Amino acid sequence: MQYRELGRTGWKVSTISFGAWAIGGTWGKVDDKESIAALHKAVEQGVNFFDTADVYGDGHSERLISEIKLGYGDKIKVATKAGRRLNPHTAAGYNSENLTNFVERSLKNLKVEALDLLQLHCPPTDVYYQPEVFAVLDNLVKQGKIRFYGVSVERVEEALKAIEFPNVQSIQIIFNMFRQRPAELFFHQALKKKVGILARVPLASGMLTGKLKAESTFEKDDHRHFNRNGEAFDRGETFSGVEYGKGLEVVEELKKICPPGSSLAQFAMRWILMHKAVTCAIPGAKSSEQVVQNAAASDLPALSDQEMLTVKNLYDLNLKSLVHQYW
Repeated sequence: MQYRELGRTGWKVSTISFGAWAIGGTWGKVDDKESIAALHKAVEQGVNFFDTADVYGDGHSERLISEIKLGYGDKIKVATKAGRRLNPHTAAGYNSENLTNFVERSLKNLKVEALDLLQLHCPPTDVYYQPEVFAVLDNLVKQGKIRFYGVSVERVEEALKAIEFPNVQSIQIIFNMFRQRPAELFFHQALKKKVGILARVPLASGMLTGKLKAESTFEKDDHRHFNRNGEAFDRGETFSGVEYGKGLEVVEELKKICPPGSSLAQFAMRWILMHKAVTCAIPGAKSSEQVVQNAAASDLPALSDQEMLTVKNLYDLNLKSLVHQYW
């Protein structure tokens, strides 16, 4: 396992980390025993950074992670998120009372005295133009309830705005072979300001595993079934905003250049790590086997210039016009 510095926190986190959305909910059936085994297996593989949110299974994901946090303590870092519990989800809801309540709830779920990293959970764009929201986060740091904070964003423009606030340590953003825009202006600015980048949805909701087919079906509580057109939340969260059939077509082309000895998923994650601005990729996992396969991507050889160029050309030709300017 390789490690990179996360922002200005002083932490070195595993370049392949653990995304805990899948063990919380909206990804079909999960088994808690299997989930906990996967979490322990991740630590065994060198993973020391776990990403969750208070809405993943209504706190269930946080409570599962609390079991390993208790055992490993400060050897592992847990990032959670707050804001999506708001109903309606409006910028006005991002106030001191609500954010404090969300933090208190996550503290109880995770059974800790302070949250390692709190991230605003894809807030409305207006929030980035409200310095008072970030002042609330600064106050929570002063109170000792959170150690550091960052933001999970939908769009590059939001990421650029967020890093104008001096104490933002990390930006979580969708970045993968299907969504390459962040690597342009934003990555350069993040490096200048020493802001960590957490690449979420690294496998495009499973599309970049190469295992999905035209006839694949998904359970009713799986967002890949109910959110393809943004019915429940931003459509860019599901298959990275790429239409299912088009995604399958591009995957077939990517399979042709997948390095020998690597799975397509490992190839996709190694591609992400070729960008030095990225701190880590945070793939989800439901089983120990998936954890082992994900973790192996960290130690794969660097991709060649030709492989990187081919991926870019495939994006430019097939996907850029469909996703580039939306997010």
